[in-house]
Amino acid sequence: MVLPFRRKGSDGDDDDVVDQDIEDIMNEAEGFGEDSGVTIPAPSTDEGDDGEVDVTEKMAKSARTVIDTCMDVRRGENILIICDPTTTEIGQALHDAASLRSDRVLLVVMPKGRHHGDEPPTPVANLMRQQQVVIAPTRYSLTHTKAVRQAIKDGSRVATMPGMTLEMFTEGGMSADFNIIKKNIGEMSNLLRRKRIINVKSETGTNVTFEVNWREWKLDDNGICNRPRMLTNLPAGKIFTLPREGTMNGTIVIDGSWDSDLVDEPVFLHVENGLVVDVKGGTAAAQIRQTFGEAARRLKSKDQENVWTIAEFGFGMNPNARVAGNVLEDEKRLGTAYFSIGDNTTLGGTAAVGIQISGVLERPSIWMDETLLFEEGQFVAH
Repeated sequence: MVLPFRRKGSDGDDDDVVDQDIEDIMNEAEGFGEDSGVTIPAPSTDEGDDGEVDVTEKMAKSARTVIDTCMDVRRGENILIICDPTTTEIGQALHDAASLRSDRVLLVVMPKGRHHGDEPPTPVANLMRQQQVVIAPTRYSLTHTKAVRQAIKDGSRVATMPGMTLEMFTEGGMSADFNIIKKNIGEMSNLLRRKRIINVKSETGTNVTFEVNWREWKLDDNGICNRPRMLTNLPAGKIFTLPREGTMNGTIVIDGSWDSDLVDEPVFLHVENGLVVDVKGGTAAAQIRQTFGEAARRLKSKDQENVWTIAEFGFGMNPNARVAGNVLEDEKRLGTAYFSIGDNTTLGGTAAVGIQISGVLERPSIWMDETLLFEEGQFVAH
């Protein structure tokens, strides 16, 4: 088991191109196995008992929220829905809802990725570049892939939904009113203005202080993704930023969840000058040591300690979200906070280490300079 490293001191008609890519996928699908390529799913059926009908209705409602509210799909837009074998029912529900708005909807089932950030197959990446709207409910995140970055550069608006399950899709954070969340997040701007020093504490032992650039708070994770070149995670609802490199010191106690699991006991992360230097507590701590130790060994020796960078800090703003063991939703719950370890380059940092995983604090108290923003998970600032 590896310990953390201790710091030493377009315009035009693209129909022909799109059709060719679709034809490529159709022609190649039979030759792809479980771990490669793309398949087009058969339509699902809605037959079943009353419970199944109820779930189907909830799925249809959530799908309409994504299509009508979050993505604001317009008539005639090109829409690509990407799922994998774990999310085909969600993909089909989104396809059905999108087809009410546009007759240019494509649903593609690709093989399940191996890890977060794994690139999709080339035919899928090519299709992504030619759409106005891309929606990706997949087991592993496509958010930080080259394929998504290129699609956004080419004008797509993209919603990724990593780790999405049927239960998550029909309950909790996905049932929120994202227009209200957008309004509430926007109103936080004045509270964040000109605040430089952040202090986070919790009853379980968190006490960590760090600096931020107040101009770099991200306020667009609100679930509304209605303009070209926008990107969102769903369910949405958080405010986050880059901790200034080298400024964080203290202890972070992860008492909610780590990645895709609730922690069996609190995990203590001891931080010096922005790097985790020790990890203790429970099976999650062992997992953290192993995962980041392996990631470090893939890097040059001079870069290895950078895998332990505290890469991101944020807090939840979605009142419907729950802490249930999936960080996609856990970190959005109103009153939680989270810290991410690893790669911070998407926020302008220098730790290009190819891994980023988050842990959630359930009821933190958060100060910004002298202003108390949350007290034991309750919003108190005015």
